[in-house]
Amino acid sequence: MHLPRLPILVISTLCLLASPLLQAQPPHDRGPSSHNQGHPSGSPRHTDERSTQLFDEQLVRSVLRSQHQYLQPADPLPPGIRRNLARGKPLPPGIARQFDARLNSQLPMIDGYEWRQVGTDAVLVAVTTGVIEAVIDSIFD
Repeated sequence: MHLPRLPILVISTLCLLASPLLQAQPPHDRGPSSHNQGHPSGSPRHTDERSTQLFDEQLVRSVLRSQHQYLQPADPLPPGIRRNLARGKPLPPGIARQFDARLNSQLPMIDGYEWRQVGTDAVLVAVTTGVIEAVIDSIFD
């Protein structure tokens, strides 16, 4: 049996080109666990494997509690804006405030990121892109 060489060559080339794409890992916000889009009860929206490796949330909360006199008074954000505060999304312009320098010096320093106060939340933001890395809800509690 004689098979034409061109179709076999084309199929072989396509398989070779597609194999790296098939072996690549899915992005951090996609993949097998992405079917659970709703946040289960008891699981805050900012919990993420990468963000928990960058800093200790309990340490940040402890610093914010002990240095509360340096926090700027703030009202909670409107629900529509608050929904936009999520890991991987850009920080909406004009709503973030820098922490007082005395308070900021106590927070964990992470290269390429800075801490901001957004309403009653603390947000870790990438300096170059303005993308949110982590959100710590209700820092005044």
